[in-house]
Amino acid sequence: MDDIDPQGYRANVGIILSDENGSVLLAGRLGNSGWQFPQGGVNLDESPEQAMYRELQEELGLRIEDVDLLGSTSEWLKYQLPERFIRKGSEPVCIGQKQIWFLLKLISPESHVRLDTMGEPEFDRWRWVDYWRPVKEVIYFKRQVYIQALDELGPALFPHGVPPRPQWWPQKWQKTPDV
Repeated sequence: MDDIDPQGYRANVGIILSDENGSVLLAGRLGNSGWQFPQGGVNLDESPEQAMYRELQEELGLRIEDVDLLGSTSEWLKYQLPERFIRKGSEPVCIGQKQIWFLLKLISPESHVRLDTMGEPEFDRWRWVDYWRPVKEVIYFKRQVYIQALDELGPALFPHGVPPRPQWWPQKWQKTPDV
């Protein structure tokens, strides 16, 4: 069972998987046009790191020995669901997610990435993209959390300087809000 705090936020982990070139894995939701980083809930009996490794295996078929853990966010990053996505019929009501984000580097061959290791896969496709690209492709209400996670974790992947934000980056995304 997932953990929902008294404010209505579900505990969750996000996974930013990088390759040796600094590209990141973006996954396409099964039967949907949406793209996102792998993520998943934290069970009551596990730490965020344990949840991350479980989700890594469930969603991407990768094990602890396939990756190097480069870092994690220092705090929970939160986003609220738009009103139309809140399931009011369930208790407790979940209004959004609080996430610890993990940055991993794939050290095994790319062929180890498998989307078909679970009975019902979450994703049906994936691709490597430039570091900032997921911000443009994720659903709008997760965008600020992606910016915060990439801002905080970028120096662990790019010790000599995080790539500059691309030309398509709108002015309104320049600052990351405190949530």
